[in-house]
Amino acid sequence: MARRAGARRFVYASSCSIYGAGGAEMKSEHSTINPLTAYARSKVSCEQALRPHADPDFVVTCLRFATACGASPRLRLDLVLNDFVASALLTDEIKILSDGAPWRPLIDVEDMCRAIAWALTRDASQGGAHLAVNVGYNDQNYTIRDLAYAVQEQLPTASVNINTAAPADKRSYRVDFSLYASLNAQAKAGKPLAQTVRELVDSIQASDFRTSAFRTSYLVRLHALSMLRQRGRLDSALRWT
Repeated sequence: MARRAGARRFVYASSCSIYGAGGAEMKSEHSTINPLTAYARSKVSCEQALRPHADPDFVVTCLRFATACGASPRLRLDLVLNDFVASALLTDEIKILSDGAPWRPLIDVEDMCRAIAWALTRDASQGGAHLAVNVGYNDQNYTIRDLAYAVQEQLPTASVNINTAAPADKRSYRVDFSLYASLNAQAKAGKPLAQTVRELVDSIQASDFRTSAFRTSYLVRLHALSMLRQRGRLDSALRWT
């Protein structure tokens, strides 16, 4: 449909979660993928389905984003860093549901927007007609425990509660973003983690958001979808009625 409408570029929001249980090795675009969830498997399927449509006149870019974070007008709190900040502000506790050891790469939503803007302007000479590229920054691979303590540094009254008895979270991956840095001259450094945390704190406080049970609120995407289904606005295939 996009091609028929005359689009010259197609940008797909993929995910680094396709690497799944990655171990200690930094995962590049040439690494074996190991999607562990339906979400991750759907990203792989879409990347593959887009490949035959790509050519120099229809440049496809699959942006394998690191884990999203950061403040935005339509805030999501089902993201690990955003969850930690909200929890620290609203309950004075940062609760880690695992042992805190798994690795995640992070990317601020503003840096995601910049990546999309770049993908909307690149041509086939920059990475090929179909490009699947890791989007993030090499210095922003963190353990979940690192993220909790980064939030506590900004909100020191909050305690960190680590569930040492939790089963191991297999979704642990460190990601190499060197290809993205080589292709996008504007992608040498991302927003610092401390700045992202401060902006989240300011955003939540400015909104006067007080719901400590936010994990069951519409700010969690799954609950928003369920609400729309119950109201008949989405059908069973999650399409607008």
